[in-house]
Amino acid sequence: MDLPETAVAAEGAPSEQELVDEGDIAADYIEELLDIADIDGDIDIDARAGRAYLSVTAGSDSNLRLLAKPDTVTALQELTRLAVQAKTGRFSRLILDIAGSRDARAGELASLVDHAISRIEGGAAAASLPPMSSYERKLVHDLVSERGYVSASEGEGHDRHTVITAK
Repeated sequence: MDLPETAVAAEGAPSEQELVDEGDIAADYIEELLDIADIDGDIDIDARAGRAYLSVTAGSDSNLRLLAKPDTVTALQELTRLAVQAKTGRFSRLILDIAGSRDARAGELASLVDHAISRIEGGAAAASLPPMSSYERKLVHDLVSERGYVSASEGEGHDRHTVITAK
């Protein structure tokens, strides 16, 4: 795992060693799942923004794409987080990417943001996006900010969504 040597854990944030441990536990869990399902895949472990990040990739002839659907990736990520939590006793903010699914979803989110901003530029006071995970909302907030607009999360639980407005 590539981590900066000067990484210092903020209060409440996982330490460098805790991220390494999370990544290793998660990789073991995913590797076992891939073996059981007889699916080919290579696992890379990284740390990004205080989170362990697992990326599962394979060649074009692999059956890994069976697991790359957004709902499947989300479910596997939650199961992997629970496996990590069971071993460490700590909540995990681990991110799982299967066959580039996160990049594909980031592209979809960018399109949603573009469409919402065009509605605002067309005269709408605000534009609401569909409910999404906290990770996806963070990506949306970053995209909206880059475009010079303002966003806020509203709602509770599974209905939590992002609302975009002009400055």
